[in-house]
Amino acid sequence: MPDQNTTFDAIVIGSGISGGWAAKELCEQGLKTLVLERGRDVKHLKDYPTANMRPWEFKHRGWMDRQFREENPLITKAAGFGEDTAHFFIKDADHPYVQEKPFDWIRGYQVGGKSIIWGRACQRWSNHEFAAPQKMGYGIDWPIRYDDVAPWYSHVEKFIGVCGNKDGIEAMPDGEFLPPFDMNCVEKDIKQRLLDHYGNRHVVQGRWAQLSQPTELHLQQGRGKCMARNMCMRGCPFGGYFSSVSSTLPWAENTGNLTVRPFSVVHSILYDEKTGKASGVRVIDTNTREEFEYSARVIFLNASALNSTLILLNSRSDRFPNGLGNDSGVLGKYVAFHNYRGWAGGDIDGYLDTYFYGRNPTELILANYRNLGKQDTDFVGGYTIFMGAYRSRNGEAPPGVSIGAAYKEARSVPGNWAVYMYMQGETIPKETNRVYLSPDKKDQWGIPLLVTDVGYDDNDEKMVTDFLTQAREMLEVAGCSNIHTNDSQQAPGLDIHEMGGARMGRDPATSMLNEWNQLHHCKNVFVTDGACMTSTGNQSPSILYMALTARAATYAVEQVKSGIL
Repeated sequence: MPDQNTTFDAIVIGSGISGGWAAKELCEQGLKTLVLERGRDVKHLKDYPTANMRPWEFKHRGWMDRQFREENPLITKAAGFGEDTAHFFIKDADHPYVQEKPFDWIRGYQVGGKSIIWGRACQRWSNHEFAAPQKMGYGIDWPIRYDDVAPWYSHVEKFIGVCGNKDGIEAMPDGEFLPPFDMNCVEKDIKQRLLDHYGNRHVVQGRWAQLSQPTELHLQQGRGKCMARNMCMRGCPFGGYFSSVSSTLPWAENTGNLTVRPFSVVHSILYDEKTGKASGVRVIDTNTREEFEYSARVIFLNASALNSTLILLNSRSDRFPNGLGNDSGVLGKYVAFHNYRGWAGGDIDGYLDTYFYGRNPTELILANYRNLGKQDTDFVGGYTIFMGAYRSRNGEAPPGVSIGAAYKEARSVPGNWAVYMYMQGETIPKETNRVYLSPDKKDQWGIPLLVTDVGYDDNDEKMVTDFLTQAREMLEVAGCSNIHTNDSQQAPGLDIHEMGGARMGRDPATSMLNEWNQLHHCKNVFVTDGACMTSTGNQSPSILYMALTARAATYAVEQVKSGIL
């Protein structure tokens, strides 16, 4: 049955990283807010069934069986997917889409969305990333700059808890940090060797959404210290990492202003021709297939980049026959992602008298050193490198011994040290990289399927080549041997950082959203998830979504209270 109340001050579509933040800010500032989630309900602690399970308690020791892998070739490729986390991902058949080009669309449909299973890296963008597309001629100009977002970065960091160190690096501005997780002995040496050799290549502790040392604000949220289990994607019983189900949604609920409706697929946003604004949202109950309408003065679209784009494309009216707000014709275009294809690794001798303890949930970051302020390569954009050093346990058991105390003791002997690196590269938003609605295929709720037509280009190939060359050289400088590099050739999408489709911009003729994440042509609709991105930058994007959401929500509340919206 629908909720008795169908009229709210605000509606938020999606309950993940950005949707949770929209709910928190809108509720905290007094707006009665409805959050719509297409998936099932998930409650912190209650709905983490594998959080404390030991490896031997899983039927397949964490792996999926052959039949599941054959039936789900897409989702089983996703980072973090396994027997312990499968319940937070959707199976391939649950929501099909059409791939005009190979594209791995990873989704998590539940209250909390992918905030439960995200990677948790939280680097700030530098001003270079906001300015570079227009300055270097590979995109339109962002309508904002770093200074516009900086106070909102701080607002978000203080609330979610981000560990890190103030490193003073131009490419990756400092933030409001909790103490970082320390480097191990090999990582400390590599950091110094690379800095001594290059002068401008900075390896730093990971800036991660982990509560290394909770503040009073985090304790008020009911969250506690990260225990370095590195089992975050199961859901953390300590609340040691940020997710919307452990943090923003409960905080919003405590205001008394929040209503959450799971099992609610949004069909479209309704447009009122008389007022020139959106009047509400059409919803299909996933269980009963009944259709309901909810109305609100403000709508925040946070369904994730491609689903938000799908909803806008399907929100057709006489005024907007090609999708809500789509006078420019750019809706669904300029979709981009992060390039993760390059990997490298090697062995490193020595350090055999030292080990490390705990499972560090963060990684090291080698800050971008390419095309900072000026183009210095044969490609545009830059890349962040994630890296680390580890020591495996690979002692050899005595001949013929395969069980018992002697076997376990032998196998517990630490092996040698190794080092790894992988890239997170910027890609160019292009008109030809697009998504659109299938003209003849629909999902189980009668909504057109999304068609993905997104691929790599020559700039991406040059960036991968540069990373592989530089990674090999840096590993040599670090003292590694047996160095190997690899181009995975993975399809776009597996990075789970899809962006664009309803981009921000200064000119309504070439963009969908203004500097406040409002639709240029429908001012009471805000899009603050990955769909809003004008370019991808090279930093992990989730904390920027959160900052943009908090900024836009505060602006929206001001507009509502002043009577403009």
